[in-house]
Amino acid sequence: MNNFIIIFFFLFLGLLLQNVKRFPVHIYKTINKIVIYVCLPAITLYHIPKIKWSSELLFPIGAGWISFFLAFVFFHFLGRRLGWSNKLIGCLVLTAGLSNSSFLGYPIVEALFGKKGLETAVLVDQPGTFVVVSTLGVFVAAFYSKGSPDFKSISKKIILFPPFITFIVSCLLNVFEYDLDSDIQSLLLKLGSLVTPLALFSVGLQLTFNRKSKHWKFLQLGLLFRLIVTPLIIFILYVFVFNQRSEAIKITIIEIAMAPMITGAILASTYGLKPKLSSMMIGFGIPISFVTLAIWYFVVSFI
Repeated sequence: MNNFIIIFFFLFLGLLLQNVKRFPVHIYKTINKIVIYVCLPAITLYHIPKIKWSSELLFPIGAGWISFFLAFVFFHFLGRRLGWSNKLIGCLVLTAGLSNSSFLGYPIVEALFGKKGLETAVLVDQPGTFVVVSTLGVFVAAFYSKGSPDFKSISKKIILFPPFITFIVSCLLNVFEYDLDSDIQSLLLKLGSLVTPLALFSVGLQLTFNRKSKHWKFLQLGLLFRLIVTPLIIFILYVFVFNQRSEAIKITIIEIAMAPMITGAILASTYGLKPKLSSMMIGFGIPISFVTLAIWYFVVSFI
């Protein structure tokens, strides 16, 4: 319950401060950088070294990659056919292609499946959606913001992207079974815990409710794809095609059915990919997802 209170408190705090004249609303750009360059690497360094790898983990890990691939194919070709701008396509790929598998996912999974369920949730999030946003996400953001396939500069941005660097370091720590000092782990955990309040505060500062906004139809399409279409495809693929019906699969489907990933929205905003739409995807996606998640939880209970 505390996690849900934090989610809505900081989202509404950002909305409230938009109307305070002397408050520097453009501070969200600095907040975004703190989230991406400090908080997210801390989460990676804390969780990845603790993962115990096995072939059974491919389903939870692969879900995030499949989701992003589906969004890229759908929005890229639909956008090209309908004449959308590169920035619009990039924004929808980043926000509709990535689920909020950590900030929103962890507390919901723990509430529905207990602390044991967090083991699967971390797998969906860390080597799954988090690595996707740190690699393919950066590629998409850089590619659609420039509109030209400058693979050399894009590859450089991925390699030098702090969360990606810390992911590589974390994997090496995992391979060599090296545990960081307990004090360092405690610091990483504290830094990582700042992600949710800072990210939602940033979203609140950018979120607008303009009824005449040209983004409404794209918001509806993006949320339909994120909250309904993507988890439905994963459900059919995992349950009926691969015949997987374990609790880990149920948790994976619930994780993929989460609202858009805050980090993906921040990445889109940072690269100038329709910041208002990316904020709307988060601001409207989170409350709407509580309804759709209830439906999905009912569905997976019959697996």
